Amino acid sequence: MDSINWDREVDALIVGAGAGGMTAALTAHEEGLDVLLVEKTGRIGGSTAISGGALWIPLNAQTDAAGHPDSFEKVWTYLEATVGAAASDDMKRAYLDAGPRMMDYLASRGLLQVAARTASPDYYPDRPGAAMGGRSLDPVEFDGRKLGRRFRDLRDPLKEFTVLGGMMVNITDVRHLLRATRSFSAWRHSMKLVLRYAADRARGYHRGTRLLLGNALAAQLFHGLLARGVEYWLGAPVQGLIRDASGRVLGAAITRAGKRLNIRARRGVVMATGGFPWDAKRRARAYPQPTGDWSMSPQDNTGDGIRLSEQAGAALGSGYASPAFWAPVSILESRDGRRQRYPHLVWDRAKPGLIAVNGAGERFVNESTSYHEFVQAMYRSHETAPSIPAFLICDQRFIDTWGLGLALPGGRPRQHLIDQGYLIQAPTLAALAGKLGVPADALQATVRRYNAQAAQGQDPDFGKGSTAYNRYLGDPDHQPNPCLAPLAGDGPCYAVKVYAGDIGTACGIAANANAQAVDAGGAPIPGLYVAGNDMQSVMGGAYPAPGITLGPALTFGWVAGQHMAHAQH
Repeated sequence: MDSINWDREVDALIVGAGAGGMTAALTAHEEGLDVLLVEKTGRIGGSTAISGGALWIPLNAQTDAAGHPDSFEKVWTYLEATVGAAASDDMKRAYLDAGPRMMDYLASRGLLQVAARTASPDYYPDRPGAAMGGRSLDPVEFDGRKLGRRFRDLRDPLKEFTVLGGMMVNITDVRHLLRATRSFSAWRHSMKLVLRYAADRARGYHRGTRLLLGNALAAQLFHGLLARGVEYWLGAPVQGLIRDASGRVLGAAITRAGKRLNIRARRGVVMATGGFPWDAKRRARAYPQPTGDWSMSPQDNTGDGIRLSEQAGAALGSGYASPAFWAPVSILESRDGRRQRYPHLVWDRAKPGLIAVNGAGERFVNESTSYHEFVQAMYRSHETAPSIPAFLICDQRFIDTWGLGLALPGGRPRQHLIDQGYLIQAPTLAALAGKLGVPADALQATVRRYNAQAAQGQDPDFGKGSTAYNRYLGDPDHQPNPCLAPLAGDGPCYAVKVYAGDIGTACGIAANANAQAVDAGGAPIPGLYVAGNDMQSVMGGAYPAPGITLGPALTFGWVAGQHMAHAQH
């Protein structure tokens, strides 16, 4: 290996420009290392930039001020009740210890501003140790104009997080926009948004520069890289890791502008390439069946980091509860074959007046449960009745008020969605059943039973609206249950098909508490670190709260940066 012709030498080589990779790069730089960040695509941000952006960081510095005092014992109790043996105690403890320190580190250096949610229940609020808020943090709004001409290097958000062709909105904004003609405060809020967006487009920006959600998180970290002059290469995929005779990772071979470059990394290489949701072969082996190209992750996330780490001797994690973080996804297929995917995360399923049914025309799930639990219920139901796809069903009042997937609320045009087969419309339930291919008598019986119970504000069959998390996502103005209302019996009726999609993979390279990749015997691979979805999930494929993918991504990216800088090498 002494004969290798190194084209470039750095202390730390970071592969992947999502939250985990950027945090590792920033931390290593702050600790005095020479850093190079490489990204195979042409944009910065990875999965982070198209995500909701939440971070689950228990015991963070804002918890008390958010009104939810917490303790290690309480959080640990909750993790035991939700994650349990699906992840090792050592990794869970490392996460709880490092997460708050990571947040303090980034905040104190002006690299990341977040705000704790004052009301945001954990996903299993009835289990011991759950919190009603404080643990989940959101990135604050960020002005994309601060990125200057590099704004175009930032990956755009999902179209579903924008309106008017490029104006980002959050749930609060949507509520104001829907009430703009009925409330002066809503009108004022809406006009402020629209005028800012119009000014952005007039100045030549390709989209709005008011950034929210995961796009704001990615933009803040990217801004930190730019402000500190951390070098990054776009369009630079890794071809392989370079090791010495002992197995130590010395660096990596990178392709840039059509040329192979050998990059020496004196302190280590961090793999943070986003997991394998678009590696069809690995997905077919790891996922339950049926599965398909239903992921919301960027299609560039093809498992490069995991594959190359395995080739370097790293082992895959085991014992996980689920191979992916699930979300029901509806798909609009255009006439030219392009597919637009919509994740049914928090907006429509929990609202009053919607049910989900399987191919037998029967309900099978608490529709207001977490997106992860919803898909797990799809797979369980599929064992006895066709449930992939399943169907979300509502009436005219519901779709006008809340929308249904890509069919927007407020009377927006939706005929094109009907014409393209995304939105199924019928004058009666029986006619809708015929279009869906489910038994009409079963669907009608399902709705009759649901309506009778919903009118009383109860769902003894599945418990929709029975937990604080359910009610948090419902309609607070609707009583007695913010998640339950009968469906109108006189039509028209609407439905969309939802598939067993995901927002990322949970099984990855096994790692220790220092974010070092380990081999089958648990020994660290010298010079190799993993973060983000390339690392075996510290939640073991469970989904206990909002932000449990990005929280660990930033945390173990920070841990990797610290270890590269300060460990004996």
